[in-house]
Amino acid sequence: MNLFERYLSIWVLLCIVTGIALGHWFPAAFQTLGDMEIANVNLPVAALVWLMILPMLLKIDFHALHEVRQHARGIGITLFVNWAVKPFSMALLGWLFIRVLFADWLPAEQIDSYIAGLIILAAAPCTAMVFVWSNLTNGHPGFTLTQVALNDVIMVFAFAPIVALLLGIASITVPWGTLVLSVVLYIVLPVVVATLWRRSLMSKENGATQLARRLHFMQPLSLLALLTTLVLLFGFQGKQIIAQPLIILLLAVPILIQVYFNSGLAYLLGRHFGVDHRVAAPAALIGASNFFELAVATAISLYGLNSGAALATVVGVLVEVPVMLSVVRIVNATRPWYQQAAK
Repeated sequence: MNLFERYLSIWVLLCIVTGIALGHWFPAAFQTLGDMEIANVNLPVAALVWLMILPMLLKIDFHALHEVRQHARGIGITLFVNWAVKPFSMALLGWLFIRVLFADWLPAEQIDSYIAGLIILAAAPCTAMVFVWSNLTNGHPGFTLTQVALNDVIMVFAFAPIVALLLGIASITVPWGTLVLSVVLYIVLPVVVATLWRRSLMSKENGATQLARRLHFMQPLSLLALLTTLVLLFGFQGKQIIAQPLIILLLAVPILIQVYFNSGLAYLLGRHFGVDHRVAAPAALIGASNFFELAVATAISLYGLNSGAALATVVGVLVEVPVMLSVVRIVNATRPWYQQAAK
């Protein structure tokens, strides 16, 4: 275990504090970086995500993807949590915390908008970052890719109806540009690059050794990119965090609960049904994380840039990395307990 992995929690905390401080002190610089986007997909963050996910994709032997059929129970669990539990549990948590418990501390005119933002966030399963979480838990690469691709296909048909149902509106306009660009940028292109790169390495003498060396070299770069992403994400919102910390903290509460609830549910269902830990770990992480680019773009298109819905989805962005790293730590630490069920 290298220095980054051993003290990852400390690095994460330092990056959060650094990002907030830099965003507050140098807002113009972060505004410039934040404006470098296409269809609400931030290009600097996208480049860092590539560095994070390529090691995971390089591990995939695409000739062996047919073996994913053996993990049908893991796929079923993740689909159940993502589409039958997560959006509806967030709607309940949003109502309970935002409308009931925290209503006195929040602007009354924004309460409906906050709840809408939370629902939009929960209705969009994560795409790119799942590869990072799966890699950190030694998850099954083929399962992770298959599950993410399947979620993307379902999202095309199910995202708009679920959001419209839970928001009580006739229909919503899906930001197709963000959805298509994200899938191409985070799935299609990295898979093509990783496939060609792996094929090139494996065609050489001692190909497996060459591949292992590349992965060993890229692992610390992947973690460094993850930490840099944290600095950027918190830097983009540094002024807002300092300006309204209470609102951001209150909005984070239902998001945190739903992440731990949905990841825990998927993880326990995996153990109950005898799913291998290399599948159950990414299944839990896929079941809990969010496609924040799509969520932010949808909230802005429906409610406006300065709406409570947009702020709620941005809080989801801020919460995503640190809380998912804590879930990674939990599933890694409980691996022996989980595997006892298989004996």
